[in-house]
Amino acid sequence: MLEKTYDAKTVEPKIARLWDEADAFRAGAGSEEGAEAFAIVIPPPNVTGSLHMGHALNNTLQDILVRFERMRGKNVLWQPGMDHAGIATQMVVERRLMEKQIHRRDLGREEFIEKVWEWKAESGGAIFNQLKRLGASCDWSRERFTMDEGLSKAVLEVFVTLYKQGLIYKDKRLVNWDPKLLTAISDLEVEQKEMDGNLWHFRYPVEGVAFDPENPATYITVATTRPETMLGDTGVAVHPEDERYSRLVGKNVVLPLVGRRIPVVADEYSDPEKGTGAVKITPAHDFNDFEVGKRHKLPAINILTVEAAVKLSDNEEFLEGLEPTAEQRAIWDELDGLDRFAARKRIVELMEEGGFLAKIEPHRHTVPHGDRGGVPIEPFLTDQWYVNAEELAKPAIASVREGRTNFVPKNWDKTYFDWMENIQPWCISRQLWWGHQIPAWYGPDGQVFVEKSEEEALEAAIQHYLALEGPWKAWVEEKLENFKPGEILTRDEDVLDTWFSSALWPFSTLGWPDRTPELETYYQTDVLVTGFDIIFFWVARMMMMGLHFMHEEPFHTVYVHALVRDKNGAKMSKSKGNVIDPLELIDEYGADALRFTLAIMAAQGRDVKLDPARIAGYRNFGTKLWNATRFAEMNGVARNDDFWLNDAKLTLNRWILTELTRAAHAVTEGITSYRFNEAAAAAYKFVWNQFCDWYLELLKPVFMGDDEAAKAESRACVAFVLDEIYKLLHPFMPFMTEELWAETAGEDRERSSLLCHATWPAPDFEDAESAADINWLIDLVSGIRSVRSEMNVPPAAIAPLAVVDASEATRERLARHDAAIKRLARVGDISLADAAPKGSAQIVLGEATVCLPLGSLIDLKAEAARLQKEVAKVTEEIARLHKKLSNEKFVANAPDEVVAAEREKLAEYGESQARLAVALERVRDAG
Repeated sequence: MLEKTYDAKTVEPKIARLWDEADAFRAGAGSEEGAEAFAIVIPPPNVTGSLHMGHALNNTLQDILVRFERMRGKNVLWQPGMDHAGIATQMVVERRLMEKQIHRRDLGREEFIEKVWEWKAESGGAIFNQLKRLGASCDWSRERFTMDEGLSKAVLEVFVTLYKQGLIYKDKRLVNWDPKLLTAISDLEVEQKEMDGNLWHFRYPVEGVAFDPENPATYITVATTRPETMLGDTGVAVHPEDERYSRLVGKNVVLPLVGRRIPVVADEYSDPEKGTGAVKITPAHDFNDFEVGKRHKLPAINILTVEAAVKLSDNEEFLEGLEPTAEQRAIWDELDGLDRFAARKRIVELMEEGGFLAKIEPHRHTVPHGDRGGVPIEPFLTDQWYVNAEELAKPAIASVREGRTNFVPKNWDKTYFDWMENIQPWCISRQLWWGHQIPAWYGPDGQVFVEKSEEEALEAAIQHYLALEGPWKAWVEEKLENFKPGEILTRDEDVLDTWFSSALWPFSTLGWPDRTPELETYYQTDVLVTGFDIIFFWVARMMMMGLHFMHEEPFHTVYVHALVRDKNGAKMSKSKGNVIDPLELIDEYGADALRFTLAIMAAQGRDVKLDPARIAGYRNFGTKLWNATRFAEMNGVARNDDFWLNDAKLTLNRWILTELTRAAHAVTEGITSYRFNEAAAAAYKFVWNQFCDWYLELLKPVFMGDDEAAKAESRACVAFVLDEIYKLLHPFMPFMTEELWAETAGEDRERSSLLCHATWPAPDFEDAESAADINWLIDLVSGIRSVRSEMNVPPAAIAPLAVVDASEATRERLARHDAAIKRLARVGDISLADAAPKGSAQIVLGEATVCLPLGSLIDLKAEAARLQKEVAKVTEEIARLHKKLSNEKFVANAPDEVVAAEREKLAEYGESQARLAVALERVRDAG
């Protein structure tokens, strides 16, 4: 017999151990030889990460698909793994070392990397245990790590191959530079922050004209939020159609404090309506300026160090072509070495002293910050390694455009195309120690040798230098006579961007570059489940790499889920204090309740507004099923393998089997079309409403009666339907359903398999007549209950019922279900009438009108007064909200989630108003 209450804290660890001991999720578990393959690769969480609500949603949806396809008999692999998370992991280990007053450079590269591996062994990957608590049914025996030996081999193969194909190269370009971490970072690692700052307006004198701050004809005014970058200006841009500056295009202005002559160029980048209409161009310190500089062949002068301090005196780029005065030289010496923000302050002072500062305006603007370092990033001109993404993107664009890979929802195609068709070279080098070190070695003359190993690079270098005539040939011959490692070649110190290794994830995790059985079986994978924020950074790059190296798309479908927000629709953030910890929710409500909540709210294209109260509600759903199973047990329900669906004779049993078939089809269709909310809602409706609320309730007289044949049939039918319910709910609520499956096996009997390996329900039973009959009864009782509730009829009050215009079929149903109607709807005599009795509420049911006399049950005048008071209250709230939402200032300035919440309230009050109006009309009609 089942325990009286379900205890998730006890059951979930027990079931997890059961699955683990049975190796239930290994690749192919539960499938027959030759079964169709189904594969998903997990979006690899960072080794430093812990489970957050985004992970919980993402992995719940993957697990639903995986458990569903496993039960459909497919050879399933859900490939787990973790990302080495270059910057994040290096920061974690560096902080631990700094607690002991140790800097990584005190250790050296090799010893520091050893410390990282030690940390990974001790603390890294805690998120996997958290995913197991969620119920993720990955093949944990196949766990991969982007820095493990196999994936490192794949990274080397890809880098060397692309380099030799001319698709990887080194170039000097602008990157996002983190001055705290001293490395380039990707766009995804840049966080935009709104900040209060200033807009400084500077006067740049026109060459050949005596500068006069009072005479606008002698200068051009530019505006900037970063005065320190003016030291690297190499041009001023104005719009080609801006008549104010047409006379200056082609002329030079003189850069204050520096003395450099810089041209005024005509470029559409300049907006005549913005600021002064003239824009200072600093190609080495601004991404837009870099492009303008390329168009007009302006030099790019880097005036900052990697720590974002000013660098002038020994900066050849800066000094080239300048003949400074003593005064200018003194200014440079003063600025040299200053931090960028200290330099900003001093430059503004100097510009003001020289009459070059026109004005200062307060200015709130967006400032990019490194999400790890936490400081403003600098666009920085530096030598980095790049992938020719434009070339690799072409087949990836064609794949989506031609339908070989599809986005769900479809509208994400546009985002994909917008990024891919405007793609820039992909910077893949990072100035870190933790990561895949770039397989490039340099000779003493700067010649680069890219190979899979130092031995291969050395061999290539020797052949290269021996083929040269002159001193280099002699030099290498001399070195070879007394060879010492490292004397001929030095290795590039940079490591690869983390996204480089994760771009290979769908095939590197399966053993590529070796042609493994797993690669042959599971590539192409089936569906990728991911968030929209990494469509470009991860999805697009997997498409590019998969097509280039496997000549086939890595997946046929990309399901893009939305964000999980708080109950008010606000994005979760630590600063707002609204972050919800999924592990705390699992502790309180159980993993099944959290999973079901996320699934039933995962409508395509709509963010999930997570309210813990909803999770409590779906925990009650699980409790409902648990109690229904106990009720069945107490009424003698037990498995009967001899029960055949077509043997069912009772209308009630034939109805539930018909509805089971319909529910199974709806859940299956919902999952296969990635409409998880519809699948979960179909299961919920069938289990709670049809099975628990109606079927078991309507069966009570059967179980209490004397018809033993009816009892036996009903017990067998209930057992069968319960088994199918456990299966239907298993992808959503795996722990409870696996427990119920085991507990209802029967005395001294065992199930033929774990529930996770059971066959997915595919009942094919349809009795439309029985279904219509019972659904008519349900509609009738529900209608009467609704009227009683709306009219405030006391629960104990027994009301007579009159039916007008009843057809012969309706009369038969009334007679057949007389006892059930009276018991469930709390009505007395049921009579047929030619007209509606005075003072009755009416329900239209098919051709008939069902009348419930109210005069004898409630005080109609008092009820009308109560309803009018409610209507007035709701109308007042609607007016208040209309006024608030009509205020353009409120709508423009309030956070989006606040406006959305107010609109939701307005919709809810509108629905209440409509319900109250119907109830009031009924009362008035009855009076």
